[in-house]
Amino acid sequence: MRQSSSGRHRRTRTLSIAAAVAVAAGAGGVHLGLSRDGAQAAATTVTVSSAAQLESAVASATAGTVIQVRGGTYRPTKTLKSTANGTASARITLTAYGSEKVRIDGSELAAGSWLAGIYGDYWTVSALTFQNSPAQGFVATSSVGGIFENLVTANNGDSGFTLRGDGTTNNLVRNLDSYGNYDAAGHGQNADGIAIKFGSGTGNKITGARLYNNSDDGLDLWQFSSPVTVEHSWAFGNGKNRWNDSAFEGNGNGFELGGGGASVAHSANNNAAWNNTLHGFTENSNTGAMLLNRNTAYANKEQGFSFATGKARLARNLAVSNGTGKAKLGGSTVSAANNWDSQMAAPALKSTDPASAYASRQANGSLPVTTFLTTGSTAVGTTMN
Repeated sequence: MRQSSSGRHRRTRTLSIAAAVAVAAGAGGVHLGLSRDGAQAAATTVTVSSAAQLESAVASATAGTVIQVRGGTYRPTKTLKSTANGTASARITLTAYGSEKVRIDGSELAAGSWLAGIYGDYWTVSALTFQNSPAQGFVATSSVGGIFENLVTANNGDSGFTLRGDGTTNNLVRNLDSYGNYDAAGHGQNADGIAIKFGSGTGNKITGARLYNNSDDGLDLWQFSSPVTVEHSWAFGNGKNRWNDSAFEGNGNGFELGGGGASVAHSANNNAAWNNTLHGFTENSNTGAMLLNRNTAYANKEQGFSFATGKARLARNLAVSNGTGKAKLGGSTVSAANNWDSQMAAPALKSTDPASAYASRQANGSLPVTTFLTTGSTAVGTTMN
C-alpha cells in the first residue's frame, strides 16, 4: 500500500543496511546533508557495474537514491523490482553513468518475467535500453510523478513500456523508442510499443515517442479511464507479421485510443501514423469526447482516422493514401478543417520517403529532423517534430 505524503520515510543519520553494504563494497557513495529539522540526512549515489549489483541497488533504493549504471550489457536473473517511493524533492533515479550506453537484457529471466517493475512514486528512469524480456520490458504500476525519458524498449515478449493500475498520475514518458515487441504466446495480439492500460489517473503525458514494428499497436490505451495526452509522437509499421507466426493475430493500429468499455476524453496532438496494418488513429469504441488536432495518417492499410461511435472532436488533421479511406466518422463526431471536410484541400507532402524518420535522435533525445510527411502548412497536419 502506498504511504501518504505525510507518512513517507525521512532518512536521518542512520544509513540503511543496504546503503552501508553498498558503500563497503565500493558500489557507491553516501553524501550527508541536513534535513529540514536540522538532523543529518543521507542521499545515496550508487554506481553499479554488474547485474547482481543492479538487482540489489534497485531493490534497496529509498527516497533520494541515485543509481548510476556503467556502460555494457546486463543480464539480471530476476525482475528488477522496487516498491520504494521517492518524493517530489528526493526522487529515486535510475540512469546510465554519464553518456555510457547501457543495455538491460532479459534473456536470462524465467519465462513470463517482466524485465523491470516499479511500484513506487517519483522515479526518474533515463538513458537505458530494456530488451529481450520474456514478457513486458518496463512496467510502472500505480506510479505518481514518474519521469521516464530517453529510453529504448525493444524486442520484448510483450509490450515494451507499460503504465498500469489505479493511481497512475502525472507521469511523463518522453523520447521513448519502443519497437520489435512481440508476444509469441498470444501470437502477437498483446505486444504494443506503449501500453497505458487497466487503470486510472490524470496528468499522464507521452511526447516524442517512436513506436514501430510492434506486433500489436503502437500506442494502446485499453481500459484506462482517465485522460491521457499524446503529442509529437510517431507510430508506424505496427501489426505486421515479422516473426513467421502462422497463427499471427496482431492488430496493427498506430494509435489505439481506448477500448474495453472506457469512455474517456484522451487527447492526441501533432502525431503521425503511417504504414500500420489497421488504422492510423482509432477510438476503438471509446465513446468519450476525445480531441485530435493536427495529426497525420499516411498509407495505413485501412482508415486514416476511425471514429465511428464516439463523440470525438477532430480538427486540422491530414489523411493521405490510406487503404480504405481518409476517415470513418459517426454522427456524434465533430469534424472541422480536416482535409476530408468540404472545401479543405490537402497540401502536398514534401517527402514520402520515411528513411530519415529512422535516423538517430538529436543530442537532447528529440526526434530526428525530417521533411517526411511535412507540408509547410500551418493549417493542417503534423509538423513532424
